[in-house]
Amino acid sequence: MPKLTIDGTEIEVEAGVTILQAAETIGIEIPRFCYHERLAVAGNCRMCLVEVEKMPKPVASCAMPVGEGMVVHTNNANVRKARQGVMEFLLINHPLDCPICDQGGECDLQDQAMTYGGDRSRYQEEKRAVEDKNYGPLIQTWMTRCIQCTRCIRFISEIAGTPVLGGLGRSEHLEIGRYVGAAVSSELSGNLIDLCPVGALTNKPASYTYRAWELKKTESVDAMDALGSAIRVDTRGNEVIRILPRVNDDINEEWLSDRSRFAVDGLKRQRLDRAYVRKDGKLAATSWSDAFAAIAGKVKGVAGSKIAAIAGDQTDVETMQALKDLLIALGSGNMDCRQDGAKLAPGNRAGYLFNSTIAGIEEADALLIIGSNPRVEAPVLNARIRKRWLKGGFKAAVIGPKTDLTFKHDWLGEQASILADIVVGTHPFAEVLKNAAKPAIILGQGALARGDGAAILALAGKLAEASGVIKDGWNGFNVLHTAASRVGGLDVGFVPQAGGKDTAGIIAGAASGDISVVFLAGADEVDMKGFGNAFVVYLGTHGDAGAHRADVVLPTAAYTEKSATYVNTEGRVQRTRLAIFPPGEAKEDWKVIRALSDALDKPLAFDTVKQLRERMVASNPVFASEGVVKAAAWTGVGTAGALTDKPLASAIDNFYMVDPISRASKTMAECTAEFGGGCGCNSKKKTGTHG
Repeated sequence: MPKLTIDGTEIEVEAGVTILQAAETIGIEIPRFCYHERLAVAGNCRMCLVEVEKMPKPVASCAMPVGEGMVVHTNNANVRKARQGVMEFLLINHPLDCPICDQGGECDLQDQAMTYGGDRSRYQEEKRAVEDKNYGPLIQTWMTRCIQCTRCIRFISEIAGTPVLGGLGRSEHLEIGRYVGAAVSSELSGNLIDLCPVGALTNKPASYTYRAWELKKTESVDAMDALGSAIRVDTRGNEVIRILPRVNDDINEEWLSDRSRFAVDGLKRQRLDRAYVRKDGKLAATSWSDAFAAIAGKVKGVAGSKIAAIAGDQTDVETMQALKDLLIALGSGNMDCRQDGAKLAPGNRAGYLFNSTIAGIEEADALLIIGSNPRVEAPVLNARIRKRWLKGGFKAAVIGPKTDLTFKHDWLGEQASILADIVVGTHPFAEVLKNAAKPAIILGQGALARGDGAAILALAGKLAEASGVIKDGWNGFNVLHTAASRVGGLDVGFVPQAGGKDTAGIIAGAASGDISVVFLAGADEVDMKGFGNAFVVYLGTHGDAGAHRADVVLPTAAYTEKSATYVNTEGRVQRTRLAIFPPGEAKEDWKVIRALSDALDKPLAFDTVKQLRERMVASNPVFASEGVVKAAAWTGVGTAGALTDKPLASAIDNFYMVDPISRASKTMAECTAEFGGGCGCNSKKKTGTHG
C-alpha cells in the first residue's frame, strides 16, 4: 500500500484511492462540487485542487490516485489562490439571488463562497441566462444557477438507470437538459434535488414555503413501503414540510423513493381529526365517549366468533398487538394482517423475510424474480440490484410482467408454470442458478396474493433448496413485501388463531352474516362492498375507502405522528419517531384500542407503551432487538398444489398511489396524470422512460 504525506501527516492507504479520499481518512476536508462518493468521478468543477510537490500545477484531488512518496498540500497559499480563482469563474454567471433561492441556508456554493469568494467582481460583461426546463411536477429548475457539476446526469444514468439527462452544447453554451424532451420520470428523481450543490434543482411542490433554518428535524423511519428507509422528517409548527433520506448503508444508502419523499402533502389532506358515528345513513361527528358507546352497544352480547379484525399496510406492531389482545379477550380468533390475501404464515420466519438482506443482494451472482416489479415496489432496492449488475458477473431473469427494470435481465414469461419447469430442471435458467456461487430468488406479493400463491411459494422454496439458494453461510430466498406492516404483523401473530378466519373468510362471513362486527385498522385495500350488513369500526388516518364504509370512525395517528414499531422486509425491527402531533382529536392507535377495551369491559393488561412493548417481546423475542437483522432458520414453506394459467403481475399498478396518504396527495395525483401508473409498470399512459 502506498505511503504519502498530506499536510505534514504521513499515512498509508490502499492503492487506487484518490488524494481526496486519503485526506478524508485523516480528517482533512477538501471542498468539492462535482465529486460524490457514490457517483463516478467527473473532475470537472476543479474546486478540489491541491498542490502535489514535483507536479507543475495544482491537480484535481478527486481524480488523482495516490502515489508512493507523494507530498500533498491541501491548504497552502497556492491552493487557496487556485480555489479562489475557480470560485470566481463559477460565480461569473451565477445569479446573486440567494435571498429568494430555496437552497439558501443549505447551499454548497453559498457555503464555500464564504471561504473562497472575493469581495468584488472583475466581470463586466452580461451574465449568461439559461432557459428553465420542465422536469415534471416534482423538480423545479433554475438552470441559470447550474454550475455544470453533472451530478444529476451521473445519478440518473448510473444509479436510477434512466439516462434522460445530458450535457448539450460546449464551452459557454453547455446546458444540462433532457434528451429529446424526455420526462425525468424515474421513481428516484427526487434524489437529484439532494445531489444538486446549488439551487438549480429544488423541491417543486414545496417551492417558496420554507427556509432550512425554520425547520425542526426528526430522525425517523419510512413507512410508505416495506424497506424501512432511514428518513428525516422536517417540520414547521405542526406541519410536515418535507421528508429527506438519511444515510443508512444497510438499507437505503442515501436515496429515497419519490413516493416516500413527495407524498407529504397527503399527511394533511382528507385527514380524520374527530370521531364519527353513522346516523340515518350518514357519518356525523361525535365525541369519543359516544363513539365508544356506539361500539359497545353493538359488540356486547355478540359471540366472539362473529367479531373480526383486519390490519392495513401501515399499521404499526403496537396497534396489532393491542388489537389482537382485545379480540382474544372478546373470544375471537378472526384476524389477519394480510389484507391482500398473501399466502404467508408465521412459524418459518425465513419463509417470509428478505433473507439475503437488502445490502446482501450485492453479493448475489444470479437472481430470479418471481411475480414482482421491484422498480415500482421498492425503487431503492431496485437501484441496489442495478448497482450489483453494473459490477458484472450477474445474471438475472424475471417470471412476471415484462418491463424495464433498469438492469439487463432475461424475461422468461408470465406463467407460473415456468417456475415449475425451472424446479424440475427442464428450463435453461435452472443451470444458471445451480452454477452460481450465491444465487438468489425474489418472490413478490403479486405471486403470493393469488389463489395458487401457496403452491408458488412451495415451488420457490423447493427451487431454493435444490439450487443452492439456501446453503451454509448464504440464504438468498427473499420475499419482497410492499406493506410496512406485513412482517411485523406476521411476527406478532396477527393472523387467524385456532379456528379463526383470514381476510377472505372475514369478508365472506360478513357477507353471509356469520361475521357481525369488523374492526379495520387502517385497512383500505379490501373489498368494502363485501362486508354486507356487518357493523364496521374503522381506525385510521384518512377519509379513504374504510372510513366511507364504516359505521364508526376512530381517528388515529400517521407514521410521522407517533413513536411506533415496524419491521421491514428483511426482518429489521425499527421505530418511527414522533415529529408532529396528530390533528384535532386523533390519538395513537394503541391508545384508542386500550380506551375501547375499557368501554367493552375487557380492559387490556397494559397502560403504557413500555408495558405494551414488553407484551410484544413476550409474544416474539425478535422485538427485543432494534435495528438488527437476525438470520432465521429455514424449515420449508408453502403447500404443494395446482398452478393457474393467470399471468403473474406486480402487486402495484400505480406507483404513486398505493395507500391513503399517497391517494390524498395532490402531488402524487399530478405525478399519476404526468407519468401514468409509474415507470416500468403496465399503466395505460407511458411517458418519457416508462417501460
